[in-house]
Amino acid sequence: PACRRFGSAAASSAAVQPAITQLLINGKFVDATEGKTFATVDPRTEEKVADFQSATKPDVDKAVAAARKAFDEGPWPRMSGQERGQKLSKLADLIMENKERLAKLETLDNGKPLFWSENADIPLSASHLQYHAGWADKIYGETLPHATAQGKFFAYTLKEPVGVAGQIIPWNFPLLMAAWKLGPALATGNTIVLKPSEKTPITALELGKLCLEAGIPEGVVNVVPGIGPEAGEALAAHPDVNKIAFTGSVATAKRIGQVAGIKPITTELGGKSPAIVFPDCDIDHAVDQVHFGLFFNHGQCCCASSRIFVHESIYDEFVEKSVAKAKARTVGDPFNEVDQGPQVDQLQFDRIMNYIESGKEAGLNLAVGGARAADKGYFVQPTIFIDVPDDAKLQKEEIFGPVMGITKWSDEAEVLRRANDTNFGLAASIFSQNIHTVTRVSRHIKAGTVWVNCHNIFDNATPFGGYKESGVGREKGKDALNNYLMTKTVTMPLQGDPAWL
Repeated sequence: PACRRFGSAAASSAAVQPAITQLLINGKFVDATEGKTFATVDPRTEEKVADFQSATKPDVDKAVAAARKAFDEGPWPRMSGQERGQKLSKLADLIMENKERLAKLETLDNGKPLFWSENADIPLSASHLQYHAGWADKIYGETLPHATAQGKFFAYTLKEPVGVAGQIIPWNFPLLMAAWKLGPALATGNTIVLKPSEKTPITALELGKLCLEAGIPEGVVNVVPGIGPEAGEALAAHPDVNKIAFTGSVATAKRIGQVAGIKPITTELGGKSPAIVFPDCDIDHAVDQVHFGLFFNHGQCCCASSRIFVHESIYDEFVEKSVAKAKARTVGDPFNEVDQGPQVDQLQFDRIMNYIESGKEAGLNLAVGGARAADKGYFVQPTIFIDVPDDAKLQKEEIFGPVMGITKWSDEAEVLRRANDTNFGLAASIFSQNIHTVTRVSRHIKAGTVWVNCHNIFDNATPFGGYKESGVGREKGKDALNNYLMTKTVTMPLQGDPAWL
């Protein structure tokens, strides 16, 4: 089956190039100690963009030492929450002042359409930092009642910053994932060593520069791009790092757990999110929503709606409309007006194509797509397999690409069992007009987020995280603050008449 032809056969000029290729340590951009570099590649053309300094253990040691000193001796955790909030707000403003350039850099680095970089990734990053700026002066402990069996005592809690946070972020939303991590950590008074993915380091380094411009003191935010087993492992294992936050694969999270020792670790990992479509739904709306839920960001979303369970009474109509929508999707140069750009790199492209080939070899019903979408660049046709059995590799493993699997169901109890039969539990969606159905089913789904008659809807205030192997802890909202806070209980005797207890 053929997809609609591409928005542009040739890559246009990106009209922007990275200005920063060094590591940010203690407020200075410096070369890597061991002289190592890595190259990033333009996913449209498969050509090198630039060589970046690659952090190794000596660089991580320096960055952690800078963050440690900034926390133990510097002004950041000692200034008022109001002051920290003002600097976070300034950082958000600077991101928006540089939105056009940052968006072009994000598209160059990642391959997502410029429209989404300009209208989602960059403004949402600023918005998230602005949201947490508002929390910075609203962090407080509690006074607690205390029993008198041992005498009269007064008890209260303090909410203290955890210290130096090591943060390791992925490549699918480079700037936004950095903002998700930095916002709550900075609002609560911590210092940071951030390791962006070696696939997409550009905007994280730009963000580090903007942190300094916003008045965040030197050493508070350090950025050390590098290869995972070198920079990432050194960061996770470092004894002076008090907390690790990681977004990425289950395998890497397990490795972090092995090397990090006894320290708080929060993780946001993979997903194989089900969408359950009931016969009373608005079918056109459901088709639109699951299409967006899967194909947004080229399927490179941990909460992508990759397993679609459709009631047998509307199955054929749903499939027909979904296939037509996929065929109409334009794939091409993300600097042009297209729906979908290239996957991030050769490794991810090959991974996706291997999954597609495994589906073909298993005899699965390929309804649309299933091939490379250009001779050059990491472009993949929007792909849909239908009538997919639950035990198929495509339906069980996270693909992280523009590949949807649709299957039918007839019994509610059966589809709930099937939807939950996964080692992941990040998100799910339900499509029905019946309030009793959505209330009941949402309670049965084992996932951290359940969307009703929508998919991929986010807000700064809504906690996001998973059940099972989809991770531990929550990003965003008030819950994210707790990732970077320690609770201290203080108990003291009350002398004389306390007036009340």
